[in-house]
Amino acid sequence: MGITRQSTRFHKPSLSTIETWFSIKLVFHVGDSLIFEHNHNLNDVTQVSGALEYEFCDSSSPKAVYNPGHDISWCGSKGWSVPQESDFYYRWSEKTQFPIGDSLLFEYVNEVNDVLEISGDLEFISCYPVSPVAVHMTGHDLVTLTEPGVHYFISSKTPGHCYAGLKLRVVVGPLTKAVPVPNVPTKKIELSLMDRFNRWLRTFGPQPHH
Repeated sequence: MGITRQSTRFHKPSLSTIETWFSIKLVFHVGDSLIFEHNHNLNDVTQVSGALEYEFCDSSSPKAVYNPGHDISWCGSKGWSVPQESDFYYRWSEKTQFPIGDSLLFEYVNEVNDVLEISGDLEFISCYPVSPVAVHMTGHDLVTLTEPGVHYFISSKTPGHCYAGLKLRVVVGPLTKAVPVPNVPTKKIELSLMDRFNRWLRTFGPQPHH
């Protein structure tokens, strides 16, 4: 699975589904995630505190109640990896609505890629993460979109992957005004960064005498 927007499709199972689940002795490890998919108009997800509440479907004192999920979608079957078309992730995000509370699931090989959440257009366009907001490196990262606005994600572990299109920009609503798509040429940004680097290097050279 590629990047998935977490959702919930949790419904009344058939008898065969229940038998299948119990016949397969699933082993859950610390850190595993359960993704519930359901129609929030019909169902919800409540975590109860013990076997008695579970057996009698008693949710009067829930341990946790999870927000209803949203629609699920994914972009590609090869995971968070360099796409064949450099604008693939851009096209996917542009046609997808991201309400507050949605989650993005990044699945990838962590020896090759990572997920950096960065703070602005300049870093996103130039693939130059100056001060990342968050760094994810597990290969199975669940990122919840808790705030409205524009969120940027890039891969930085392997040079060239971000430039090849391994980056994602999502707009989380609702927004009070439209957010323009950045269109600054990458080469122009690269030159600007190089100029800054050269100026910094010159600060270590001999200073002119007056």
